[in-house]
Amino acid sequence: MVVPRMFLRAVPTQPSASSSGNTNPPTSYQYAASPGVPPLPNSYMKPGSAPPPVSQPLPSTYPPARPPLGSPPSGGPPLGRPTAAITSPPNSSVSQALLNSATNQEGDATSATGDGSLVQNSYDAIEGGGFMASTHPSPASQNLKMGRSVGYSYPSLPPGYQNTSPGVPGMQPPPMQYPDGPQSFHQPALGTNHLAASMGSLSLQPEGVRLVNLLQERNILPTTPLQAPIPNLHEDIQKLNCNPELFRCTLTNIPQTQALLNKAKLPLGLLLHPFKDLSQLPVVTSSTIVRCRSCRTYINPFVSFLDQRRWKCNLCYRVNDVPEEFMYNPVTRVYGEPHKRPEVQNATIEFMAPSEYMLRPPQPPVYLFVFDVSHNAIETGYLDTVCKSLLDNLDLLPGNTRTKIGFITFDSTIHFYSLQEGLSQPQMLIVSDIEDVFIPMPENLLVNLNENKELIQDLLRTLPQMFTKSLETQSALGPALQAAFKLMSPTGGRISVFQTQLPSVGVGALKSREEPNQRASAKDIHLTPSTDFYKKLALDCSGQQVAVDLFLLSGQYSDLASLGCISRYSAGSIYYYQSYHHKHNPVQVEKLQKELKRYLTRKIGFEAVMRIRCTKGLSIHTFHGNFFVRSTDLLSLPNVNPDAGYAVQMSVEESLTDMQVVSFQSALLYTSSKGERRIRVHTMCLPVVTTLSDVYLGADVQAITGLLANMAVDRSVSASLSDARDALVNAVIDSLSAYRASVLSVQQPGLMAPFSLRLFPLYVLALLKQKAFQTGTTTRLDERIFTMCQVKNQPLIYLMLMTHPSLYRIDNLTDEGALNISDRTIPQPPILQLSVEKLSRDGAYLMDAGSVMFMWIGKNCGQNFINQVFGVPNYASIPQNMTHLPELDTAESTRIIAFISWLREQRPFFPILYIIRDESPLKPSFLQNMIEDRTESALSYYEFLLHIQQQVNK
Repeated sequence: MVVPRMFLRAVPTQPSASSSGNTNPPTSYQYAASPGVPPLPNSYMKPGSAPPPVSQPLPSTYPPARPPLGSPPSGGPPLGRPTAAITSPPNSSVSQALLNSATNQEGDATSATGDGSLVQNSYDAIEGGGFMASTHPSPASQNLKMGRSVGYSYPSLPPGYQNTSPGVPGMQPPPMQYPDGPQSFHQPALGTNHLAASMGSLSLQPEGVRLVNLLQERNILPTTPLQAPIPNLHEDIQKLNCNPELFRCTLTNIPQTQALLNKAKLPLGLLLHPFKDLSQLPVVTSSTIVRCRSCRTYINPFVSFLDQRRWKCNLCYRVNDVPEEFMYNPVTRVYGEPHKRPEVQNATIEFMAPSEYMLRPPQPPVYLFVFDVSHNAIETGYLDTVCKSLLDNLDLLPGNTRTKIGFITFDSTIHFYSLQEGLSQPQMLIVSDIEDVFIPMPENLLVNLNENKELIQDLLRTLPQMFTKSLETQSALGPALQAAFKLMSPTGGRISVFQTQLPSVGVGALKSREEPNQRASAKDIHLTPSTDFYKKLALDCSGQQVAVDLFLLSGQYSDLASLGCISRYSAGSIYYYQSYHHKHNPVQVEKLQKELKRYLTRKIGFEAVMRIRCTKGLSIHTFHGNFFVRSTDLLSLPNVNPDAGYAVQMSVEESLTDMQVVSFQSALLYTSSKGERRIRVHTMCLPVVTTLSDVYLGADVQAITGLLANMAVDRSVSASLSDARDALVNAVIDSLSAYRASVLSVQQPGLMAPFSLRLFPLYVLALLKQKAFQTGTTTRLDERIFTMCQVKNQPLIYLMLMTHPSLYRIDNLTDEGALNISDRTIPQPPILQLSVEKLSRDGAYLMDAGSVMFMWIGKNCGQNFINQVFGVPNYASIPQNMTHLPELDTAESTRIIAFISWLREQRPFFPILYIIRDESPLKPSFLQNMIEDRTESALSYYEFLLHIQQQVNK
């Protein structure tokens, strides 16, 4: 091994800033250990709320074949509106030896990866297996008790966790239509007759069964954002259901058999946003977490209480005993009402997990930043922006007194920074042997943030200037990542890597594979990785509870298909800033600043695992998102963040005969940045139907589109882009053909669709025109790959906006129908169809495409509007490259700025606003998003409908 040359660089030191926290506590419940407890103080109820009303359940009669739907009780904490941030997963930054030694009480401690390799895993026993992916319940398993001596010993946590939910700057909750206060609830008699009557009302939903002739009804796009369909359940059950922004299904009416599902030609799957920021979240602290002894389902609003002492699981139907502690309800301060506990009142709830849910003491928050400092990187100026953002947000990094931080920089060599307490300035250590990287002085490279803040601030102030004269053009990304992995392995945590070019030396070096003239050729584009180095390293990271987030700031091809694997398999995130340059592309600087602030300050969960369970008879077979699958159904998430979405595909393995409803439950076990082990549980209940018309009636067209997009990305990589495009078109043809053949009693001319699927052809056409799947030579390969990464990792709400943008006319905004939020009036203009037909040269329009916004000003737009909004006298005076609106003291300016700010606040990324005139070079980008119009390489919406009709009528 070559001994590295080392030298010091002195940096001026500054007094450290004081730490500050920004936390707002959500609803919290603490449970006594024994039933004979005196009444609990009012602090156990939501501040400012009266005690929830107590309502006695009505006598119920139940069908012999199927247990009752549980009695969702009265009172109980509100299911809050999401706003702020969600948290993290299970503790497992353990060594391989520890993983090997832990026993899995369900019998199998190993699992096959997608490659067929085996990975040791002991989380199964902790989270508790279950038959999530199979129809056979696993043997009863008790909570696994682990000795506290295993793993690494960290400083112990203070007793009595405080539940805090840090507010996230710049994030406003989207409006939600779901439970928002204590729910008073009478237990209905949910017998066969009652449910049948409820299901019978399906035929009375005029909108749902309405036939739409797509060729005749051109204006089918709703003028307000499309809402998720509401499942056809009894209102008292639906009132308790999970919010669709967190958990939704492609079909809100579940077909009773796989044959019926096959006949419908629609995909069955779930879309999840499990760690979404929530402003109010019921949190339960209890020594007993009540779960089914057979399938390990967490008790939830949809279980059945046979009496006070027994409850029946809604997933496997096992009868379980109610633990003594669960008999006391601290919310109502009454003994003997287990069905009124918050766990049975809320479809979304978080548990403070006891020690048996830990493989080791909770890990500290550890953040390692890895910077490309080659000549190319320094030229972009990104390092200055990133170091300034870090300085500004150092005190806002999620964590506590145990938070650790470290820095690595690299070009053709690797540079470590000793931040040892007592040094007067940071010490730089250069390792030039990149073939066999070793870590010099590892104990001084990851240091306590609070104890070493001055040194850290000094380093961040100096770093941008340290390499300004560097002429080193090589990039040793692979060796730098290996070094980062070695440094992080003992604890786990998050690596944030910033890269500006194709890695060129050492392991993981890549060669350019992009040929601009072949970008459109579906057969020749390189969507698969050119090396397995980054995937293998990601799996090693996952095993040690390390996630890698990649920031790619590049003007040239950097092979994101290969580099992206480091984040995809370690449950990290990918950010891409095409052609980033602080002078030539200044709008990207603002975007990076805004997104870094969100990234650095958002909630984070460490050492997480997630499992999805469903009612016996249903089975999950494919997962989509950034993670590694352990033991067939356990997702390993070394980090979990509130901006990540997941999707799963399902099938009906056994007939759901005699079942009126089925349930789905996701459980996310994680360690919060405060060192608490927590479990976030979401449960959803949906009705079972026996007819094809009912299946179509409950179709959720947005969820279907989102799941198909995920499947199409996989098809593009495994087969080809043209195969994926064909499959998307066939999904529309097959479903509308099946509807025509099996549901329509009278064949009618035109292209008939059920009302629920009226937007299906439009959304699929939008997918075909999206950068992930479009043909044509204009899309760069890295840009296409990045869009595919977004499809796989974006929550549905953002994916749909990027697929089918929203268009608004904004030169005539009024306060009619406006929202009032925090003393601001937010106009709500109607959404327009994406066609040039809808544009008038007399108007001004805003297109919100998710990650970018366009404001198009018509040539004949009113002088008054231009003056009041842009502060210039006429159309010709509007600057050519304008990206910001001036804040003027006029009603028009106030309304437009409020509207754009409100749209931006609802997402975790920052859309740049481009203001374009008729002759602007950006006008083609604006017009390319006009989904309904024809382009050089794609059909118009009407032509697409004619093509679909031709195939359906064959």
